[in-house]
Amino acid sequence: MIELKNVSKTFNRDKLQIEALRNVSIKVNKGDIYGVIGFSGAGKSTLIRMVNYLETPTQGDVIVNDQNLKDLSTKDLRELRKKIGMIFQHFNLLESKTIFDNIAIPLILNKASKEEINDRVTELLKFVGLENRADAYPSELSGGQKQRVGIARALATNPLILLCDEATSALDPQTTQSILELLKKINNEYNITILMITHEMNVIREVCNKVAVMEKGEIIEEGNLIDVFSNPKQETTKNFVRTVVHDRVPQSIINHFGKKENQALLELKFIGGNSKEAVMADASRKNSVDINVLYANFTELQNDILGYITVEAKGNKENIESAIKYMEDRGVVVKEVIL
Repeated sequence: MIELKNVSKTFNRDKLQIEALRNVSIKVNKGDIYGVIGFSGAGKSTLIRMVNYLETPTQGDVIVNDQNLKDLSTKDLRELRKKIGMIFQHFNLLESKTIFDNIAIPLILNKASKEEINDRVTELLKFVGLENRADAYPSELSGGQKQRVGIARALATNPLILLCDEATSALDPQTTQSILELLKKINNEYNITILMITHEMNVIREVCNKVAVMEKGEIIEEGNLIDVFSNPKQETTKNFVRTVVHDRVPQSIINHFGKKENQALLELKFIGGNSKEAVMADASRKNSVDINVLYANFTELQNDILGYITVEAKGNKENIESAIKYMEDRGVVVKEVIL
């Protein structure tokens, strides 16, 4: 659906060359909600603007719906853009137009009939929950309502792809959650592929099935959501993940846990299916080891669960080692905390 192959972008400003993207390659399949996360200046906005060719690469290929954009005529590119909707951080609504008219803008530009415009806008107003605000103006709406108008406008031409440029950054947490639920609804009901950029890992956790991490114009890590969250490789990725997944043993527990014979402090990581099994209880019973939970944190990732549990294991050394092996054989990642 969307593929960037070895894409680089260099801007020339005041006789300086600024590398916004460096040899970036990503692939977004049909039906994905693909998130790209990075700090400000990482190159996220430049990357997303490549997809509709608002920015053209210095080198590399951008392929959308099996079409290499550099090979398209101006007319063909214009037609392709009609199938790509875009949602902006600051809504970009026309203050002098009603909500109905703001949503209708893409349809008017496409020279749709009045009947088509009325039917489509009415449908979209209902879809985004604003059917009673058609005659209102943007200044009369909350931030969340404005973003719903922006989403409805982006959907007006029945796009195949939706680009979200920090779509929730200007919203409070509760409103952010409602907008993310709406994006999931769009993906499920309309089967629209979504590419979103953000600096908030919680947004990635809530809606994305795949994620790429950017730093200094490069993709430093990417993969399925559960893989990246459960086993981040790069330090930047680890820092992002820790904003929503508390994977470290609290220092207060370490401080109060004295090193004793026949005792071990273990950090257990549960991923997906094994989080729903009585692995610890079975390991304790089968190996005559007392396991005491000291700290636990579970995070829901789409249809998966990622859990970190810190436990105190009491028993002779051989039994503890046997209990550890029992849990590892069942997919639990076990790490002994060295005091």
